Amino acid sequence: MSTWKHCERAVARLLGGTRTGCNGESRRDVEHPVWSIEVKHRKSLPSWLHDAMAQAEIEAEHRTPMVVLHEKQMKYEDCYVIVRLKHFKEITDEHEERVSDRVGEG
Repeated sequence: MSTWKHCERAVARLLGGTRTGCNGESRRDVEHPVWSIEVKHRKSLPSWLHDAMAQAEIEAEHRTPMVVLHEKQMKYEDCYVIVRLKHFKEITDEHEERVSDRVGEG
């Protein structure tokens, strides 16, 4: 199995989705009811990105580390937000719990 296929399957499993696979259509890599997930596997990521996340983690204390990427002339609301997948799962799992608690109350 190729590494990128394995990566797509692993991400799909972690996020509760299903890998769509290549079928000749341009579509997302993971089928999920909430997220449109495109997985990019690379041999290495830029060291400046690792450095930025490390800095966010050092300063995090009890907060979720986050890196925001902004390009010159880009609208700030269009910036990219990067968090580690484990933290993303924690955030979304907590949100789903709150939503299901509210539904159960009503």
